[in-house]
Amino acid sequence: MNRVIIVTGGSRGIGAATARLAAAEGYRVCLTYCHHRHAADEVVAAIVDSGGQAMAVAADVGVEKDVVRLFAEVDRHLGPVQVLVNNAGILEVQKRVEDMDAERLARVLAVNVTGSFLCAREAIRRMSSRHGGSGGAIVNLSSRAACLGAPDEYVDYAAAKGAIDTFTIGLAKEVAEEGIRVNAVRPGLIDTEIHASGGEPGRIERLRQGVPMQRGGHAEEVARAILWLASDQASYTTGSFIDVSGGR
Repeated sequence: MNRVIIVTGGSRGIGAATARLAAAEGYRVCLTYCHHRHAADEVVAAIVDSGGQAMAVAADVGVEKDVVRLFAEVDRHLGPVQVLVNNAGILEVQKRVEDMDAERLARVLAVNVTGSFLCAREAIRRMSSRHGGSGGAIVNLSSRAACLGAPDEYVDYAAAKGAIDTFTIGLAKEVAEEGIRVNAVRPGLIDTEIHASGGEPGRIERLRQGVPMQRGGHAEEVARAILWLASDQASYTTGSFIDVSGGR
């Protein structure tokens, strides 16, 4: 295949699963990390040990200069990007809206929303036929929280993912004639470290009875949906969403 893919937030969870699966499918992989360098290095080592090509770049996607540097490094070491997976995201400790401050909101929106815009901007400048590119695919990571609202827990995170849904639809229409497809995946309750980041490592067990399939999902199940949307098998799919949520 020899295509280049960037997976933001690729050191753990859904991002790491996507990076590993992409490498197995023949992509040259760049994954980003912000704090977890050791975990990112482990993902890269596993890919290389399996005969793939991968690199990790430290980048806070909410910081514009980091995003510009990220894409420049990919240009230099891997070549032009064909697929961008906007996976990097954060949430804060569970709180009601009445207890949230502006600093928290700024952090959540910077990574989840601004970061996705900035990475998409740099990808479009390389992929778009308007700029001499040969096209490509962008897959955004939304969340079922965008539809459910995450009351009493993460309304700010849910609102940020709602913005990603709107971003996906608008951007898909904006670049459709330029050879770029833009879609999103909405994971539900997935067994990753993000629940511990929110202060409740056992959140899936508490909520799984509300999932029609009666279980949490696995990161690899989300990764397969991401890579389908990125692939030529989804060549007539843009502005669309796949819910990977067990029916919730």
